[in-house]
Amino acid sequence: MKRAARPSRVRVTLDPAVRRQADAALVRRAVEAALAAEGRATEHEVDVRLTDDAGIRALNRALRGIDAPTDVLSFPLEGPAASGARVAFVRPPGARVHLGDIVLSWPRAVAQAAEYGHSVEREAAYLAVHGLLHLLGYDHERPADAAVMRAREEAILAPLGLVR
Repeated sequence: MKRAARPSRVRVTLDPAVRRQADAALVRRAVEAALAAEGRATEHEVDVRLTDDAGIRALNRALRGIDAPTDVLSFPLEGPAASGARVAFVRPPGARVHLGDIVLSWPRAVAQAAEYGHSVEREAAYLAVHGLLHLLGYDHERPADAAVMRAREEAILAPLGLVR
């Protein structure tokens, strides 16, 4: 007997430095919307960490050699975005497919919202969706790829009421 598909799972962890101001529920909803829009509403999982500039700067320095804070980092677990080579892990029967991790700087989201003239909610959700799309292999290095990625981001955010 075949079991029913389980909804995808999004775990959001808040670092102590942002626990009082970050909106974990908003970020979870944005990532869940992106998963659904990309056909991954079931049997997948993603971990999201909300941190401050110091936390993301340390990761950026250690993993990318860039000694500066950034807004969002994505760490795909498998597939072409992970290493340039297709990797397929063996999973136990019934295990969800872990797509990877997203780390978002809440202070960057706040600062960029003010800079771009929209709400913190819109910016945080945008960064979460942007990070999820990177886990799925989207990129924005070339103008054509950037246009595709931007269109997907906006299409995912629109039903959440978070348009520009």
